[in-house]
Amino acid sequence: MNDGITTESGQGPARRKFLQLTVLGAGVAAVPGALLATAGPASAVTSPLTSFTHPGILHNGTDLARIKSKVAAGAAPWLAGYNKLAASGYSSSSYSMAGPYATVQRGTAGYSGNDALWTDANAAYQNALMWTITGTTAHATKALQIIKAWSSTLTLITGTEAKLAAGIYGAKLAAAAEIMRYTAPSGSWTSSQIAQTVAMFEDVFVPVIEGYDDSGWGVMCVRGMFQIGVFCDNLTVFNSAYNAFYTNSCCSLGRMINSTGQCTESGRDQQHTQNILGALAEICETGWIQGLDLYGAADNRLLSGFEYTASYNLGNTVSYTPWGGCKVTYNTISTAYRGEFRPIYEMVYNHYVKRLGGWAGYTSQVAANLRPEGAAFQCDHPGFGTLLYTR
Repeated sequence: MNDGITTESGQGPARRKFLQLTVLGAGVAAVPGALLATAGPASAVTSPLTSFTHPGILHNGTDLARIKSKVAAGAAPWLAGYNKLAASGYSSSSYSMAGPYATVQRGTAGYSGNDALWTDANAAYQNALMWTITGTTAHATKALQIIKAWSSTLTLITGTEAKLAAGIYGAKLAAAAEIMRYTAPSGSWTSSQIAQTVAMFEDVFVPVIEGYDDSGWGVMCVRGMFQIGVFCDNLTVFNSAYNAFYTNSCCSLGRMINSTGQCTESGRDQQHTQNILGALAEICETGWIQGLDLYGAADNRLLSGFEYTASYNLGNTVSYTPWGGCKVTYNTISTAYRGEFRPIYEMVYNHYVKRLGGWAGYTSQVAANLRPEGAAFQCDHPGFGTLLYTR
């Protein structure tokens, strides 16, 4: 089954549309057949963007201002979400860097520098958030210290799992760099240092992930390319990821989530399934900030995936058809990690329900149960969705 998503005039949704949503049946969105390719990958698509909105990865300027004002006012539920963020060791301005390394390895031959990169990426991102919320310069200094150190040192990401390292950690580090590029104290990050950071992403991360891959690996690469493209103001990188989101035969949205909401790794385990959904949500949120409605692709296919997965992990029975990625097929849905929820639901709940005024029953229930969302597993997601995405 390859539900590759086709788009109007072969160009994808030109600009986002504000839609009222109706989700039908047991938490599954109806998907018009005309939006789905019946055989083979769709033709390549290019976004209509000619420039980027900045800051524009996961949060725009209005988002950051909203978060700051709500916390300052002590408003619920933002304050509870902020307390979760502030309590994390990665949010401390006295965080002790684990890197940098010139070479990061992830895979069967070893993990030299791997943990250092993802822990430092977390600290850079969370200190960037703390800077924008509190205005405490020490947080800006810490975030920039990490970004400058890695950008002046890292030359290679290697190993059998290099794509995962570059895609996941690159996305988080780009999100941190994006905030700091447009909010840093005057004179704290020079143009030559910014150029050095752009070069690190384009010369070290992009060559590893631009070929994409199967299933979850591929989605991590798409997310990395999407977020790196925005930070680097590189439309070629961004459009490569945009095209993969719609047409890649092994990791497009339609390949990752079928028309019932079943995910390509629902038969593997529920943690990897949620990791994929969270990454797709980040892609869609960044796209939305850039004026592109990827959330609405194929009649809100992402919501279908969230509803299916939330329903099953809440203990409900869902239909299942043998399915998987391009390399592996799973014959039955997996009970592994069932009921163990990742902090990915607030972003999607707030988009479909609060931003668009729609309905997302199971996703809403999980978001309420997790509220306030805390940190993600390792570097897999932004986490802290109650603070960052409540509207």
